[in-house]
Amino acid sequence: MRYRRVAMRADYHPFLFTLMTLTAAAELGLTAFLISAGNEARTWSSPGYHSLLILMCFSSAWTLLFSTAYVLWIVDGAVHILAQVASSVIWLLLTSILWGLGAGFMHNARTGGNCAGHAPISRCRQTLTVEALGWTEFSLCCVTLIATLLWMRSGLGKKKLTRDSRTFV
Repeated sequence: MRYRRVAMRADYHPFLFTLMTLTAAAELGLTAFLISAGNEARTWSSPGYHSLLILMCFSSAWTLLFSTAYVLWIVDGAVHILAQVASSVIWLLLTSILWGLGAGFMHNARTGGNCAGHAPISRCRQTLTVEALGWTEFSLCCVTLIATLLWMRSGLGKKKLTRDSRTFV
């Protein structure tokens, strides 16, 4: 008898991973712009600000690449080693750490408070947006990680193989 693999997925995965993808795309565009503008003007608001922007840009690219891949694998129903729940949990944990550290350090390095009195489009507001998107990504990763762990704990993730009694080898 032959066994057929069933893709393990939950209904929330495509939605949450799509949100992560879209947020990462916005963050990637903004951080790349700020890095380029800062390199051109050779001015940075604080000593570690440039390095933090690079960290946030890397985190954005990392999240964009892998969350897009997960969305495509989930929608396709592919049973790929990287689409398994265990690898998803490891990726979400690592990505949560990257975003939490990046957003936390950005909060401490950012200057300007809540940007009161600044123009609607200013470096202060752009930096505030980088931090806000970082916290948003961190939250999305944590919510997805917790939901995945609860899904696994509920027993729904334990059925990997189903038997197809009509097919013989």
